[in-house]
Amino acid sequence: MSGRTGGGLLVAGTTSDAGKSVVTAGICRWLVRQGVKVAPFKAQNMSLNSFVTREGAEIGRAQAMQAQAARVEPTALMNPVLLKPGSDRSSQVVLMGRPVGEMSARGYHGGRQEQLLGTVLECLAELRGTYDAVICEGAGSPAEINLRRTDIVNMGIARNARLPVLVVGDIDRGGVFASFFGTVALLSPEDQAFVAGFLVNKFRGDVSLLEPGLDMLENLTGRRTYGVLPFQHGLGIDEEDGLRVSLRGSVRESEVSSPVGEDILRVAVCAIPLMSNFTDVDALAAEPGVVVRFVDRAEELVDADLVVVPGTRGTVRALEWLRERGLADALARRAAEGRPVLGICGGFQILGEHIEDEVESRAGQVDGLGLLPVRVRFAREKTLTRPVGEALGEPVEGYEIHHGVAQVTGGTPFLDGCRVGEVWGTHWHGSLESDGFRRAFLREVAAAAGRRFVPAADTSFGSLREEQLDRLGDLIEEHADTDALWRLIESGAPTGLPFIPPGAPA
Repeated sequence: MSGRTGGGLLVAGTTSDAGKSVVTAGICRWLVRQGVKVAPFKAQNMSLNSFVTREGAEIGRAQAMQAQAARVEPTALMNPVLLKPGSDRSSQVVLMGRPVGEMSARGYHGGRQEQLLGTVLECLAELRGTYDAVICEGAGSPAEINLRRTDIVNMGIARNARLPVLVVGDIDRGGVFASFFGTVALLSPEDQAFVAGFLVNKFRGDVSLLEPGLDMLENLTGRRTYGVLPFQHGLGIDEEDGLRVSLRGSVRESEVSSPVGEDILRVAVCAIPLMSNFTDVDALAAEPGVVVRFVDRAEELVDADLVVVPGTRGTVRALEWLRERGLADALARRAAEGRPVLGICGGFQILGEHIEDEVESRAGQVDGLGLLPVRVRFAREKTLTRPVGEALGEPVEGYEIHHGVAQVTGGTPFLDGCRVGEVWGTHWHGSLESDGFRRAFLREVAAAAGRRFVPAADTSFGSLREEQLDRLGDLIEEHADTDALWRLIESGAPTGLPFIPPGAPA
């Protein structure tokens, strides 16, 4: 397969979580396997799951995963605007990988978003000048008629960059035909001209039973369906937000993996407010015999062999939540009993003695849980690094995303944090993806918990991720009309697509 430089496609969705991220990744993996030089792109992402690129830029983890699907190094160009919610009404705005301030939703949509359109289009143009194809992901629904004037991620960018649009619908939720039709019918005639057709996601059953509906949809809209992807477990990798352990599906739901030793290992993850980078525990869930669950009650920590306090965009708020729900006392009891606790990033800060925050919560001086000899001061400059080191005799890689600066005053050094007894703390995200270190850490946890658990010697998180991305590519290759998809990418939306009334209100 070959084509002109700069082809493109926008993958939109009837709703949030319709499958845009995984479809984009699947198209990227299918294309790169055909010899096409391809890159992902999402103009504006709202997520608390982020990643640090090699140049020290913060982008959404979904775009980093899509870059891996495309077998290219992720860069800030692939996600120029990242919004990190700090409350129901405000978010930190990250522009080209660096935070530029907090902004309310009204302030952002009231003018700031339109100002960013030029930056977004410049990034997309640079990618299209470098790659054979750029597969763009939309956000939410393109038919958010209240936000269309300031849109820079759906039809706003499709119109400006003249990208054909493929609308993905999750049929497992029901109402997919109405959602497809309504999405098109709520767009202006100018926007509708770029909507090429549809892709059905998560279908269960006999496709022949669906085909009459697809034919009727084409008759009603003048737009074809480019594929029907079957429902498959374990494909929600590096999600933008939610409470699902992404790799757990691929190793648990499809085929139960028995523990290597005599016991399983139970991991409880505290589901703290504004939880960020909960993908850190994916590597634990990938281990045979490790059961990971998210919890929000103190009694759910009782039978856990390891408790993880994850990252958060609201350290002080999460600390208050832990105290209100009795989880703080439960964590203190675990520490006193020598039962394992791991704090990552915001969770590490929570386990410390003292927090001084005039940046994130502006709460000033706050006492932490006092389980680690650490004092934290929030700096206005965000730390964005990709550290490499060693722990438990094994090499480790990770990435750091935090405003809190930790002063460690005791304990045993651990990944630039510390360990006291069976309480561990570090700012490093992603460390558990280092296979040797993960196995060594789990052996320590099992010994402390008194479990006869043995980590599998051959579990490779990187290989599992590659297998998962290949499964996404297989879905596109086997269940979509790839020749027609390539024509869209290369040549744009078909001409003469009909207008579906009533269209967007004036």
